[in-house]
Amino acid sequence: MKNWVIFFGVLLISSSFLEAKQIGSGEDFNLLTQAERFIEMKDPSIRKVALGALLMGLSCGLIGSYVVTRRLSLFGDTLSHSALLGVTMAYTFDLNIAISVFLISSVIALILIQLQKKTNLPGDALLGLLAHSSLAVGLVVIGFLTFIRFDIMGLLFGDILAVTTDDLLVIWTGGALILIVLKLIWKPLLASTVNYELAEAEGLNPDRAKAIFTILMAAVIAISIKMVGLLLITGMLIIPAAMARNISDSPQKMVLFSIIGGLLSVILGLYSSLEFNTSSGPSIIAAALILFILSLFKIKQSIKLKN
Repeated sequence: MKNWVIFFGVLLISSSFLEAKQIGSGEDFNLLTQAERFIEMKDPSIRKVALGALLMGLSCGLIGSYVVTRRLSLFGDTLSHSALLGVTMAYTFDLNIAISVFLISSVIALILIQLQKKTNLPGDALLGLLAHSSLAVGLVVIGFLTFIRFDIMGLLFGDILAVTTDDLLVIWTGGALILIVLKLIWKPLLASTVNYELAEAEGLNPDRAKAIFTILMAAVIAISIKMVGLLLITGMLIIPAAMARNISDSPQKMVLFSIIGGLLSVILGLYSSLEFNTSSGPSIIAAALILFILSLFKIKQSIKLKN
């Protein structure tokens, strides 16, 4: 308990001593003062983006802890690649992007589960096959949509300014449903992680819980695509959870720290994006990377104590 309090305390204290120059204005400002202004969210546009992004961080933290524990990182990468096909379908049939991405990613996830049961191919081969196939099909479809203008950089790396009121409604509705369903299947998920055979013997139906969890992963990717982008959403699932695993000694603490890491990554990333005019997706992932690097000092300290 003491170690993780020190970890997050050092992060917050160090931020209060950082100072920078506003670009082009020549006025000094204190980073802590600007952070307080950001947290107050007086600007309606900032408030809209921050509310959606914080829910994304919460959902990614929860889902990511299980993804890292069960070694499903490549599976998440497959779903994020297939999201491009969902985006093209949204533009083709004039659908909401998040809903279209969710539908396509869910179909890809269910196809993968069936292929794992009916073929002898290794899991990583199936993941690579579906990931690159869906990505290629999406790119081919984009080639035919010459009458539509695509913001390809926004799709790949996220764009805060692209978030609309309708998107925010989908993000919050989807995020709430993700948290509710995850709570319902959490017991069989946790039990199957510890001992799959025992969970099956107790009638918890781990296969059904795993199938539902894959749908939840697709939903998280769908609600995060506008904020982080296609290429970086897997990092939002993995990095906060990896940081949490470094500084926790139990599954419960790992989930808690993964949530905290996800929320801190969103706050720090959005702040730097708004203040220094950087892309939202890379800024959030870079913030998560900084937290992960800081967590490595906790591992180093633990090794020294054991020796």
